Amino acid sequence: MKSKKAIPKKAAVGKVKAAPEAYLKQLGERIRALRIAKGYSSHEIFAYEHNFPRAQYGRYERGQDVKYSSLIKIVAAFDMTLEEFFSEGFE
Repeated sequence: MKSKKAIPKKAAVGKVKAAPEAYLKQLGERIRALRIAKGYSSHEIFAYEHNFPRAQYGRYERGQDVKYSSLIKIVAAFDMTLEEFFSEGFE
């Protein structure tokens, strides 16, 4: 039988203070605000021009769950880094 090694506990950098739904809502609000700032009044036009499924992109803006790979594509469509994306609207 293998012995279990103790896994050292890491110091918490930042603790999650809200339910996942609250963070997803913030994420959707950030995505929507950036789209509007880019001059797109319609999420459908933005999605079409950046090769996102229009219905799925609309769900992202409404705060539904988003895969990490999709988030990377969204951030790239805004010509940003993840650091820039998360620099506003999140605590």
